[in-house]
Amino acid sequence: MAKQENISVKTDDQLATQLGELKREQFNLRFQSATNQLEKPSRVRVVRRTIARIKTLQNARSATAANTAPTAPAAKAQGSI
Repeated sequence: MAKQENISVKTDDQLATQLGELKREQFNLRFQSATNQLEKPSRVRVVRRTIARIKTLQNARSATAANTAPTAPAAKAQGSI
């Protein structure tokens, strides 16, 4: 299980890779649950919450990047008739 402090030091590419792996695992767990072959039902909860943590961190990083990005100067209105 990845803790909050462990995922916060990862790069965006590493987070995207881990997110893909967790989504694949979530799919497999869902399939095992449907066929009554799930060994650890608690793993579903852990995977779901870890996915949420990663998405939250990615969203926060993108919001921070959007806020710190230089803004383009506003276009001046031209008064030609």
